[in-house]
Amino acid sequence: MCGIAGILDTRGQGDIDRDLLGRMNQSQFHRGPDEGGHHFEPGLGLAHRRLSIIDLSSGQQPMFNQDKSVCVVFNGEIYNFPALRKELEAEGYVFKSHCDTEVIVHGWSAWGEACVEKFRGMFAFAIWDRKQRSLFLARDRLGIKPLFYSLLPNGQFIFGSELKVLKCHPELPKKMNPQAVEDYFALGYIPEPKTIYQNVYKLDPGHTLSIQQGQSELRSSEYWDIPFTPVAYSSEKDLEEELIHRLREAVDIRMVAEVPLGAFLSGGVDSSAVVAMMAGLQEKPVNTCSIGFDVKGYDESVYAQEVAVQFKTAHHVKIVDPNDFDLIDQLAGLYDEPYADSSALPTYRVCQLAKQRVTVALSGDGGDEHFAGYRRYCWHMNEEKLRSTLPLGIRKPLFGILGHMYPKADWAPRVLRAKTTFQALARSSVAAYLHGVSLTSAEQRSALFSDAMKSELQGYRVNEVFDRYARQSPTDDPLGLIQYIDMKTYLVGDILTKVDRASMAHSLEVRVPLLDHEFIEWVSGIPSTLKLKGQEGKHILKSALEPHLTKDILYRKKMGFSIPLAKWFRGPLKDKLYASLFDGGLAETGMFDSSYLEKLFNQHQSGQRDNSASLWSLLMFNECLKQL
Repeated sequence: MCGIAGILDTRGQGDIDRDLLGRMNQSQFHRGPDEGGHHFEPGLGLAHRRLSIIDLSSGQQPMFNQDKSVCVVFNGEIYNFPALRKELEAEGYVFKSHCDTEVIVHGWSAWGEACVEKFRGMFAFAIWDRKQRSLFLARDRLGIKPLFYSLLPNGQFIFGSELKVLKCHPELPKKMNPQAVEDYFALGYIPEPKTIYQNVYKLDPGHTLSIQQGQSELRSSEYWDIPFTPVAYSSEKDLEEELIHRLREAVDIRMVAEVPLGAFLSGGVDSSAVVAMMAGLQEKPVNTCSIGFDVKGYDESVYAQEVAVQFKTAHHVKIVDPNDFDLIDQLAGLYDEPYADSSALPTYRVCQLAKQRVTVALSGDGGDEHFAGYRRYCWHMNEEKLRSTLPLGIRKPLFGILGHMYPKADWAPRVLRAKTTFQALARSSVAAYLHGVSLTSAEQRSALFSDAMKSELQGYRVNEVFDRYARQSPTDDPLGLIQYIDMKTYLVGDILTKVDRASMAHSLEVRVPLLDHEFIEWVSGIPSTLKLKGQEGKHILKSALEPHLTKDILYRKKMGFSIPLAKWFRGPLKDKLYASLFDGGLAETGMFDSSYLEKLFNQHQSGQRDNSASLWSLLMFNECLKQL
């Protein structure tokens, strides 16, 4: 796991500022504290920070091929590199190291841009081809590893593993993107390819980008998408057996490391499944890490302990104070742009704990998206049955009126929130799903933003993000469609971003077997009725795991990393929140309606409404503004 950075003069072969690239690279020191390297030539500078995992004695970057015509800087892991190495050696390529990076160098020479289709792993890399005078960037299929870029007004193309790398460049225009602000307050993160800045982008997952020296045109291309091609199977039992076989193999290839290796263990289905597979693949105890809370309603550590005992792992637990909000000031610097998933705090702590014992950790991320584990999938499909009985032309006015008239009851369980259900039924399927996952509704954002901010938006709404993915979705299955949207938005923009920044802050590599692209291709083809069966999500995964995990683990209510935001904002964070909103805070930026900010704050303090999600997004936005 590493950090990469670079500067390309697209207009010619001007000198690259060595000190500047050094500062850019040093800003991501945490991503690779073991070594740093750079390469300069007319019109180009490449830099790298290394966290050594494989071939510790060699594998330094930037790495060249034998005739120095191809150079690469690489962040990630190519898990099938031994097989690719044999294939390339058979074609006459000579290797000087035992690391996966060299496979990329020779892979480019052998297969050109199609080399990315050969790589199985998580990666973000840049290849400089001296003969073609071209720079080629690529990001892995699911977006596990990040990659930011921008074409500057002075003709320089810059890239890096984190936004802070680009922010080091004095020519970077730091003008806020109003569309990103709309997206953020709806979703709690800024979805690809946008960033908080105009003309600064994240490379989309499963995409490549090419630029020719002497030209300013950026050529982007998609090389992979989730296929949703139906799988053939004779029985559900056979399907379950194949699922376990494929999962075990995806875990197995991620256990190669020359440094201590372990796993996150929350006690949920996905992390427990990964640990179960690991325990069957190695003789020594698996190193497992989990965190707990000293508040019963938020603590899952007892379930993690149960799995640890079952598989005799070397288990480590850290109890986190539920009032552990000291990290708030650090989070903005960690993420570089607004990010409102409050589980970032406990995720930071579990990565901190893991790093004390291992350098590589396997996680269970991705299982909820691909096996339909979120409760919202069940709610959406229940509503979808009702939507299918009436055309939108009838539903919209009927349920729209009911939704407007019915009192809001965000204090109640969702089954009792008729207002939310009516609002969902008045929308199309995609619009309803967006409404259901949004931190703030379209109506709330309209009240939140000032007239000046609305003018800057020029009619833009976050709906365009979901509509774009709905149009390109390879499946029209109602459940598959919203899973696809989540994989393109929430998974990469929220979950994987959170894990990458939290782990890299501690120089910890996290591998994600449930996001192995070959595994995902196969899983996407499983009928949706076997993923969500009745009211039970992850049906096929849980059923397949019954020989490996107890039913107490498999079928208990999902918890996740929750923190008591509502309580914080009425207690220890009340003053900080007030200052963020009013004392030189957001009310003075001109972006927000001050009276609505007061309404949100007062409603929450009085207990009239739980506005904690909206208030947290505002607090974190203000923290980010301080650093933009």
